[in-house]
Amino acid sequence: MSEHLDCAVIGAGVIGLAIARALARTGRDVIVLEAEGSIGTGASSRNSEVIHAGMYYAPGSLKARLCVAGSRMLRQHLAQYHVDHRLVGKLIVATNDAEEAKLAAILDRARDNGVESLHPLSRAEVHRLEPEVRCTAALHSPLTGILDTHGYMLSLQGDLEANGGMIAFRSPVLAGHAGDDGIALEVGGDAPMRLMCRCVVNAAGLGAQAIGRAIAGPAAALVPPRYLCKGNYFLLSGRFPFSRLVYPTPVGAGLGTHFTLDLAGQGRFGPDVEWVEQETYDVAPERGDVFYDAVRRYWPGLADGALRPGFAGIRSKVTAPGEAAADFLIQGPGDHGIAGLVHLYGMESPGLTASLAIADYVRELLA
Repeated sequence: MSEHLDCAVIGAGVIGLAIARALARTGRDVIVLEAEGSIGTGASSRNSEVIHAGMYYAPGSLKARLCVAGSRMLRQHLAQYHVDHRLVGKLIVATNDAEEAKLAAILDRARDNGVESLHPLSRAEVHRLEPEVRCTAALHSPLTGILDTHGYMLSLQGDLEANGGMIAFRSPVLAGHAGDDGIALEVGGDAPMRLMCRCVVNAAGLGAQAIGRAIAGPAAALVPPRYLCKGNYFLLSGRFPFSRLVYPTPVGAGLGTHFTLDLAGQGRFGPDVEWVEQETYDVAPERGDVFYDAVRRYWPGLADGALRPGFAGIRSKVTAPGEAAADFLIQGPGDHGIAGLVHLYGMESPGLTASLAIADYVRELLA
């Protein structure tokens, strides 16, 4: 016997919650299926908690469009729902001529993307803002900030439930099948059930590929590979040196070993780039050895022994090590031909910042 419902969103991370909320606000009947016992236990709880501005991403890409729009929406949402956040600002710093050329390219890209308020600073101007930063030039993003991610997710959950939606915890999706009558999902857990849904959104984060393969049909052949890129963070002991976030120019698969703050006043450096085969969140103390050289490029005052292991997160990527970074991969009915089905893959940074814009994008795909 199957239960019939309108929409199922798989995954109660920040993106899944934002999508479920957006659907519920249009009057649709929505259930979120979450394998764990609470919201946001995956990548949503293991990140820098930064409100990004959108200057890094290729013009016209989903990351660029949804980050820039999402940043505006997120800042408005956080203020409206009284979620703790601060627009502390961010410096992207260059330490030589080659890096200054990268800054110029980032500034051009930011203008193409419609990024607000990003502007260049001279070494003297940086010194007046952050005396301990060593650089030759920088870009200043005053609308970059930090937020309470869990508080934000709670606001999404509250709004979802106020609009008639619900979350079923400990309800892993085991299998699915797309047919003429809709999409059937086999759900396990303490109360196994079969759901027949008009629409299904796969927002399972690190588990998105497994869900994609579990739902039989043409979309299964379009499931991309999954590569796990671990990012380790190290905490700074003692007084932290900056009042803003400080980023080097981007390198490789990440944005470089940067300095961020949290709302409790803790300073941390990271993430680095560590390609792994399995989800593991331990932080090896010896990885901190390379942090010192990376950080001292822009903060020579970092003392020996000042860093201690913090936490780690996993970025879900759809491109292999050494390949160019990929855009968000959002597959809707126009891609695979299955009405009512949307898969989201590779939803790494800036997924948190872009979450509300991603939600609107998915809602439009299902309109």
